[in-house]
Amino acid sequence: MAGQAPGVFFAEWRERRPGQRRDLGRAAELLAGLGLPALDAPVLGVVGSKGKGTCAAYASATLAAAGAGVVTVTSPGVTGPRDRIRFNGAAIGDGGLARLAAELGTAVRRLPPPRNGYLSPSGLFLAAGALHARERGADVLVLEAGMGGASDELSLFDPVAIALTTVFGEHLGVLGDTVEQLAAEKAGVAGPGARAFVHGTLDAGAEAAARAALAARTAGRVPPERLRPGASGLPARLLPEGLGRPAAELGYTAARRLLAATARAEPPPARLHEVLSTVRLPGRLSHHRVPGSDTELIVDSAVDRAGVAAALDHARRHWGEAGGADHVLVCLPDHKDVAGAVAELAGLGVTAATLPDAHLEFSAALPRHWGRVRAQEVTPRLLAGLGRRVLVLGTVYFTGRVLEAVAADTESLFTA
Repeated sequence: MAGQAPGVFFAEWRERRPGQRRDLGRAAELLAGLGLPALDAPVLGVVGSKGKGTCAAYASATLAAAGAGVVTVTSPGVTGPRDRIRFNGAAIGDGGLARLAAELGTAVRRLPPPRNGYLSPSGLFLAAGALHARERGADVLVLEAGMGGASDELSLFDPVAIALTTVFGEHLGVLGDTVEQLAAEKAGVAGPGARAFVHGTLDAGAEAAARAALAARTAGRVPPERLRPGASGLPARLLPEGLGRPAAELGYTAARRLLAATARAEPPPARLHEVLSTVRLPGRLSHHRVPGSDTELIVDSAVDRAGVAAALDHARRHWGEAGGADHVLVCLPDHKDVAGAVAELAGLGVTAATLPDAHLEFSAALPRHWGRVRAQEVTPRLLAGLGRRVLVLGTVYFTGRVLEAVAADTESLFTA
């Protein structure tokens, strides 16, 4: 992917031993050595199984419309490490990222050697984002958890406002053995500084578990708020299509709660609508042209049956019910809903892609008639050869590679 990240972000993760997990204690030592987190820049934390990036983008745009300088950190980025860290929607430059990495590297070398865990890449990007916020004099940070909540480095930043998106059975056996345990773990990101907690629609068991964890973490002083789809009051024209819409509404609402909790004024309606109308979400039902061809792509980071169904519906409406996509290019590691995706794609021309990342497995049984390709073989020529209308689905790491291959503009998520 574009712009290789300086080695400090992945050094300890690459050297981890089987069974090792991120070391929050060591991460806390690192932050303390850097003088982080900064108390004058409140944090809006985003946790959940899906929709976190959309939630973070809309929260950031809303805060920027209110006049705040906003640093946003997402996990992972869209096409590479630079766009994991943004100021008012714009990705940090290569030089800025290298400078932050050098400061992190110096601080890491001051720490004792790793003991029974490692500094995770997502946690180090959160630290880099906080350094960037201090450097830019940002007013607020919007930070997306890498994985989990209580066990994620985001918890060390003690978010003032928390947005919990969806919760489903991803990372079972890692963060918990049931969806209820996953929900509790994610809600456990709340700490002593929490003032607001907003969540989307959850299964009854997951909602009860999340609320119980929140009550335990905050001694019951933070009332959870359930946001029903469509309850934000935002006009539909300002929201994305498909399953991203509830996440966008959640981000907008959580941003408003942060503003209220910190005695900041809400954005004027006209200014809010102006900024939200510029939000762009590459890889979330985004449309792109393959260079040098007449092939059009719809790219979506769908990883379960519901997401695949929503993307297919969007493609049919855009390209016409009778036609739809000529071909589907999909990449789903074993820990995603492979069976659900296969069922939803029945009867379509499909090519399955694999990623080279050693920590991802691609052993699930797929239909024999599906094509096969390695992600590193995906080029404009290959994409154009799949047809004039190609639907690209799968993990963010893969859709990012496709966006990079077609030179998609991912420099800015919105214009403030």
